[in-house]
Amino acid sequence: MAAEELLDPAVPELSEEVLHESIDARTESLATLRELGPPDLVHLVKQSTRDARKQTGVYHHVTGVDASSSASLAAYINTLTYGDHSPNAVSKVVAGVFCCYNAFSRLDMRVHVSYPGTVESYCVDERGDKRKASDDMWLETYLCSVLRAYSYADDGSGSSIRKIVGVRRFNPVTKTETEHRFLNAAEQLFFRGWQLGSDSIVQVPTNVSNHLTTGLLKYLETTGRYASGINLFEKLRTQSVEVASLLAKVLFMGNEEVLGVKILHESLQHTPMDYVMLDTQADFLLKKAQKADTPEVKEERLKMALGCADRSTIAAPSEFSTWARLAQVYVAMEDWENALTILNSCPMFTYQDKDSPMMPEPRDVHLPTMSETRLDEIDSEPESRYSEQVDPSLLNLRAASYRGTFKKAYGILTEMTAKIGWDQLLKIRSNVFVMEDEYRTEKQEATQAAQPKRTPSMDGLRGTPDPTNNGDEGSDDEGEKSSEAATTLVPNGEGSGVEKPSSTIDPEEVKADTTENGTHADDHLSKLNTKRLCERWLDSLFMVLYEDLRVYTIWRTQMAQYRAQQMQYKKSAEEWEILGSLAERLQHFDEAAEAYRACLSLRFSPKALTGVMRVFEKTKSTRDTVAALIRLVTWQYRWYSQFSPELLRTMRILIEDEGALKVRSIVQATSLPQDVITLTHSYAALFVNFHSSGTDG
Repeated sequence: MAAEELLDPAVPELSEEVLHESIDARTESLATLRELGPPDLVHLVKQSTRDARKQTGVYHHVTGVDASSSASLAAYINTLTYGDHSPNAVSKVVAGVFCCYNAFSRLDMRVHVSYPGTVESYCVDERGDKRKASDDMWLETYLCSVLRAYSYADDGSGSSIRKIVGVRRFNPVTKTETEHRFLNAAEQLFFRGWQLGSDSIVQVPTNVSNHLTTGLLKYLETTGRYASGINLFEKLRTQSVEVASLLAKVLFMGNEEVLGVKILHESLQHTPMDYVMLDTQADFLLKKAQKADTPEVKEERLKMALGCADRSTIAAPSEFSTWARLAQVYVAMEDWENALTILNSCPMFTYQDKDSPMMPEPRDVHLPTMSETRLDEIDSEPESRYSEQVDPSLLNLRAASYRGTFKKAYGILTEMTAKIGWDQLLKIRSNVFVMEDEYRTEKQEATQAAQPKRTPSMDGLRGTPDPTNNGDEGSDDEGEKSSEAATTLVPNGEGSGVEKPSSTIDPEEVKADTTENGTHADDHLSKLNTKRLCERWLDSLFMVLYEDLRVYTIWRTQMAQYRAQQMQYKKSAEEWEILGSLAERLQHFDEAAEAYRACLSLRFSPKALTGVMRVFEKTKSTRDTVAALIRLVTWQYRWYSQFSPELLRTMRILIEDEGALKVRSIVQATSLPQDVITLTHSYAALFVNFHSSGTDG
């Protein structure tokens, strides 16, 4: 099987209102960058062929370009400069600047190319001062560049592509030579990786929990190059035992489970309270329990997982991931009360989004389409997207915007709901947490017990008790609000049948009462002493889950009614897409696929197609997976992305399962244009370069 060269995507162009304003904006933003930095900026100065005084600035962003030296960045600018040989060209490139952020040294590395022929490389610090670039800085920059390529890559659904306009995405590691360079750089800078920051669910970056280790694991998972990863982490483990957790993770990925378990066991003898190792053990045991053949084996494995997860929370009490894992173990054990209690204990962090370019409004945006990506169903997508009607109740679902720790916690809550149902979850919630009404009742009883006996004269002095103290008026308002919401959600006024959760007591109110009434107030609330106060964020999650369930139930009820009457249930493509992700959030995967298919029947949607492809992958529907993959790869190229780790991983698994020749023949046998087919062949070619499993012969 011959390896096709990866085709370069087209070049988007954003025109500046004022020459060099994009570079100035980038320089100004350097001080605000927190982590890996934004995608690389490429700025070109174009001069009119008719009037040499007329110059315009155009730019685009890019990830995955080889940033190992100033020469490699200058080479990229050259490809843009000499790319258009048309005799009818109205302008020519007279200068170019490539800006690539070095997150280790917190400097922006820049290469300035002037035509004809001068190249200057330098770096700019957070104050905007120019400094000299050293070889060490280029090594750091190269590693950051590869990590950014993975961090900013799209997962196939188009969500990352739509965030920033005009980003070219290249695969930074396409053969064994570039892999060697990447892993060598990672080895040299490994113990400085914590400086890069970490995922938003990690509170404190460590040597094994940071953007560098996340990128390394993502690379190995994408390419299946586990042997290279094992080799790297074996070397690093000799310098620090904590690397054992990463080594074990890669061994588990590569089905070397016995060795992985052995390494974790040995390493924990040295550092028994290493929370990442304990968490890795707990995760492994949890997965093993879910695949257990008998209930007894499952129970035994879950007990072991519980021990590891429990210890990891002691080792790292301020980390979200340890508590979340413990909650997951309790969910698997069907110990719902403890699962909810532990979830309530999770430390939550504000989500920090990736560093994004802060650019002024461009004068013009030119988004060219490569002829190779022409495919009718994909080309029709942008026009139809913006004209679709969407029910406001679908647009306002707050869970869709959850990220980081809140998204993970919500996932645990929805898993519980999927297993035991909403009503049962509410019962468990009221068993575990102090509810507002019971707190008020207890408080009232406690207050009455503490008060002297009432007399008519005292009543006369006090005046008539204010009825609003009982909260009656407030609850009426609540009722009105919820009925208004119901009307908005269901035009026909149909009920959803989902019970609205009653409020738990606000911990702040309890604190205020305790302060006001003295510590003895607790004695009167003895009935509630066995219960916990529900954190505000978790209470909010319940309300958000209620909103999701309500909309979902209404949708399914209406669908059933329409079907019973043999009528077509109509929604816009955008609405189907939202319903698909809603069902997926609530872990109703069949219903999600149904909604995504309905969306795709109206127009192309990468999000819907990735959702459907996940079903194809689970059911091992090879031809359907390939058909979806071809369209998604083409859509990625259409929007300047040559690189999606998730799509590459899907391709790798297909090749491993079916063999490269079979996959190639399935791709070739489709009735799609040859150019589109070639794009997918070039995606598969990566694994030929790596001599991956299934590519022999």
